[in-house]
Amino acid sequence: MHEQHYFGFTREPFAPDLRVEELYQTPALLATTERLLYAVRLGAVSLVTGEVGSGKSTCLRYAMSKLHPSQYKVISVIASTGSMIEMLRQICIGLDVSHTINSLSKLGKIIRDMVLETVQKREVPVLVIDEANLMRLEVFAELHTLCQFEMDSKPLLPLILVGQNNLLDKLMYHTSRPLASRVIGRSHLEGLKAKDMAGYLKHHLEVAGVAEQLFSDEAILAIHQGSGGLFRKANHLARGALVGAARSESQAVAAEHVRLAATELIPTDGRGL
Repeated sequence: MHEQHYFGFTREPFAPDLRVEELYQTPALLATTERLLYAVRLGAVSLVTGEVGSGKSTCLRYAMSKLHPSQYKVISVIASTGSMIEMLRQICIGLDVSHTINSLSKLGKIIRDMVLETVQKREVPVLVIDEANLMRLEVFAELHTLCQFEMDSKPLLPLILVGQNNLLDKLMYHTSRPLASRVIGRSHLEGLKAKDMAGYLKHHLEVAGVAEQLFSDEAILAIHQGSGGLFRKANHLARGALVGAARSESQAVAAEHVRLAATELIPTDGRGL
């Protein structure tokens, strides 16, 4: 039995494609957004770190939605373990310019020229690098040069680095100091507290068209324990538990449904139910 029909959902519950206005506004999301926008206003560097599934991308999407497209040009890059040249090429693509040049200085000049052109259009360019923890140390050592304009007197290119917890470790290296010195805001995202999980689950149910709390207190506790409060895993467990409850024709989701859902997931942190 399909849980969407069984429980009367008007849309798929716990879907990852919520509109920005439908996101569950945790204090961490709002505080991170405030720090990111502050760094953008000053043309500085801001960091967002957290475990896989802790809501980093969601926070980033929420914060960037506050930047009006007529005033800001967001240059989004997903980092890799590639060289600095490959990083610069990705940034060029984000600026709608593609190059196969193999010169760091030439690629850097192209990017700086494009940034200046964007500024002359009265737009603020914002460089966002997701999965930044994957970058090589050589990239951390040279990335700050993109932010230097007129002998470093004009901060024209705000930079947001998003990644897992070892991102901060890489910024602590001696060669990364020029970039680290530009950081004015750090946000570290952790999982939801146990007391907040019920509100989070109920919010998602309401977004999907069901006003009542379908999860028992024991099920909510099981989801929190099984996910460690991490959003992505909590979503998977909640979705799977709803399927299990519908199959057993139960009117409420029990802890046993959550435990069954957990057997379908690959453990990534040794955390069990």
